[in-house]
This record gives sequence, structure tokens and C-alpha cells, in this order.
Amino acid sequence: MDVDLRKLRYFVAVAEELHFGRAAERLHIAQPVLSRQIRALEEELRVQLLTRDRRSTALTPAGTQVHRDAVSLLAAAEGLLRRARRAAGGTDRLTVGFMPGITVTTAVQALTARHPGLTVDVLRTSWEDQTQAVRDGRVDVSFVRMPADRSDLSLRPLFSEPRVAVLPRGHRLAGKQSVDIADLAGERLLQDPDAVPEWRDLPHRVPDEDPRPVPAVRTVEEKLEYVAALQGVVVLPRSTALYYTRPDLCQITVADIEPGQVCLAWSDRHPGALTLEFADLAAGIYADGP
Repeated sequence: MDVDLRKLRYFVAVAEELHFGRAAERLHIAQPVLSRQIRALEEELRVQLLTRDRRSTALTPAGTQVHRDAVSLLAAAEGLLRRARRAAGGTDRLTVGFMPGITVTTAVQALTARHPGLTVDVLRTSWEDQTQAVRDGRVDVSFVRMPADRSDLSLRPLFSEPRVAVLPRGHRLAGKQSVDIADLAGERLLQDPDAVPEWRDLPHRVPDEDPRPVPAVRTVEEKLEYVAALQGVVVLPRSTALYYTRPDLCQITVADIEPGQVCLAWSDRHPGALTLEFADLAAGIYADGP
């Protein structure tokens, strides 16, 4: 059975909007057409992907799995198309990924100065997809924050920077020049603990007794909104925290944890000459830090 990528694209829109009307507007098609395409996809896969009533639309367990796989599959298809056109002698194009707080302008300008006909696109990534975007072809090369999944990738270290705790202005630690990670032992961490292993592995950390589940946050902006609402704290690279400076929050250096490291990542299967040239340029530009 061949999977229709167009139907998958339609399904992803519904899965992300959880509303057929909004998804149809996003796709610029009529809602009845969208509904028929989703039913056809369910028939082809022989599973129910969505439950729907007059008030809401929700993913089934099968729908959740198909959505996760479909996002990667569609991105891989886009990457294949870009690489095929480039190999056929199409317009030179490079896509650069970057994490919040990292400015890529200088490196991009250095590359385009060497190649006046080159088009460089940029794509913001997140902790969840910063390396997957390289593997599935959405980007050719990406600025990633460690720790990151290194499989199938080439990595070049660029620079490191301190990490800071971001706290509400009225927090008990606000006003200090620096803190130790143990000072945050009793705090509710509003991010994946694996991103702050020093906090996760504190031997005497008091388990979070807050009955509320940790909010499912994805973006830096969402995390900071929850911090400002006194829901918890986050630990961020200093450049990210500075980029998102706001008056109701404060940033305090965490003195006794390793600096955050930024690397450049690209696929070790098909890097391309432009990717390798960009890596060399970025290594020189960022040798002294961001």
C-alpha cells in the first residue's frame, strides 16, 4: 500500500488544529473536501485517527502515532525534493536551522558574500526537533544546543556560554549575583529534566509535591509565561535568556554547572559542499563566542 502524502499533509493540519474548519482554512480547501480526505486516509490505513463530535476533535492513540510519523515523513519528502533539484543543477539554496537566542546573520552573510546567487533560508528549531530537522532534510545545517542526539550527524563545536536560572522578580533568590544548582532543588522545573541533568541528578532533591502536572510547554515563550505566572523556573543558556528579557523576570547565573555548548550539526550522509563551507565559516566567526 502506498501512502498518499497529500492526505498525510491534510491529516497533520487537522491534528495540529484539532478543528476541521481551521484546518481547512489553513489548507485553503473546503471543509467537506478535507473531511472526505481524512475518511479516505483512515480507510487506507484501516485505523481510526480522530474522534469527533459537535464540540471537539481529538486524536486517537493511532492518530497520535500517525501524526508523529507523518511530520517526519513529510519533512523527509521535502528534503529529498530539495536535494534532487540541487543535484540536477537547480538554483543554489541552503537552509540553516537555529535554536532560540542564536543569531546566524553574520555567518549567513559571509557565505552569501562568497556566492552572490545563493539563497539561504533559515528555520527556527526547538529542543524537540533540533537534530531531527537535520536528519529528515528540513535543514542542511543547524546550530544545536547540547546535549543532543548525535546519531547520523557530524558535529563541530562552536562556543560555550553560562547557563542561568530564570525566576520571577519576586522570587526568594531574586537579586543574587549567582546561585548553585542545589539552591533550585526545591523548585518546580518547567522543562525536560534531561536538559538540566545537574538538577535532575541532585542527590538530595526534594520531590515536587505540587499536585499540578508540569505544563506541556514547547517554546521558550511558553516557558517564560509559566515562570512569570509563578508556576516554576527554567534554566536557559544566557544568550537565550537575554534574547527574551522581560521586566517581570530575572536571570541569575548558575555557578556550579557546566556551560551550555553550541555546535553546528549536519548529516554525515550527504553534507554537500555548501554545508561544509558554511561550517568552516561559522567555526571561524564564532571562535570567540556568540
